[in-house]
Amino acid sequence: MPIASVEEIAAKVGQEVGVSDWILVDQARIDAFAEDTEDRQFIHVDPEGAARTPFGGTIAHGFLTLSLLSRMAADAMLRPENIKMGVNYGFEKVRFLAPVRAGKKVRGRFVLASFEEKRPGQYQFTHQVTVEIEGEDKPALIADWIGMIFV
Repeated sequence: MPIASVEEIAAKVGQEVGVSDWILVDQARIDAFAEDTEDRQFIHVDPEGAARTPFGGTIAHGFLTLSLLSRMAADAMLRPENIKMGVNYGFEKVRFLAPVRAGKKVRGRFVLASFEEKRPGQYQFTHQVTVEIEGEDKPALIADWIGMIFV
């Protein structure tokens, strides 16, 4: 994560703070997620069956794409140098807008929507995140993601 002071982070409210690297969502990743979550719906794990759907092939689970936000955040979110820990606090909104087809790459674009000190040394922030699909106009998902950091 890029390093910034608390004051520098607060000054970025309303601005894009980062864009992650591209992440490949291949069939192996989709299959592993299906096993881990026990969500083996055919549109995710059966290339032949999924080919007969409007998707034309297998697609990633929406929750797989959402789970990649943690990896994307490592590239894009600002963090204070003296951070003790950060925790996921939840979401205000998540919308899955377009399927991520097996073999596509995704990346996250992060806008800092809010940043406020809740208690001394404890800051709550919200990022508006757009997960883009390489080569496509419509994003995979949008989310308002809330986190907490302790410094």
